[in-house]
Amino acid sequence: MELTCQIMTNPNKINVVEYSEEWPFIFEELETVYKEFLGDLIIDIQHIGSTAVPGLAAKPTIDIDLVIENMEILNSVIIKLEKLGYEYQGDLGIKDREAFRRTSDRTPLDGSGRIWYKHHLYCCSKNSISLKNHLQFRDFLCKNPEKVKKYGDLKKSLVLQHPFDINLYTELKTPFITEILKETGFDSADLGDITAQNKSDI
Repeated sequence: MELTCQIMTNPNKINVVEYSEEWPFIFEELETVYKEFLGDLIIDIQHIGSTAVPGLAAKPTIDIDLVIENMEILNSVIIKLEKLGYEYQGDLGIKDREAFRRTSDRTPLDGSGRIWYKHHLYCCSKNSISLKNHLQFRDFLCKNPEKVKKYGDLKKSLVLQHPFDINLYTELKTPFITEILKETGFDSADLGDITAQNKSDI
């Protein structure tokens, strides 16, 4: 089943929508492509971010972590992903999380010619703090529906207050995230790093 329809909006405006049952299926389709083209270079593929949490309002963009054994493999991953139409962007200021940008709406270029749903692709080593952050926050929310509603309400409120400032939007929701990460066992040093990495320049 091909699921590619998205509502066109002002590209500079933050768009938070209600949870869609399509999102896990879109992830699974992308996961199939990465498994085929990257093979043994990756040891896991994780659907992360708000679209991975049932019932959570989210920006309609699928976030994906490719998990590798260690960063010595990264160059080989970069070469493979370039052939699929992704451009390597470095860590973008987030420690242990390497980012890749789609070069067209047909990326990944798997030969199908289809227009893919919007997504963000990252690569993390299996022991990275960023991967631990993504997975523990996602898994906590999946087990705590009252926190899902609270987080969704917070995001909707922040979008109304700062509809065109993604950096400030990110900074202002970070305390909610770090409070949960603290509850799941993150130490103060790692929480401080996460807060600093998500701080707006304004």
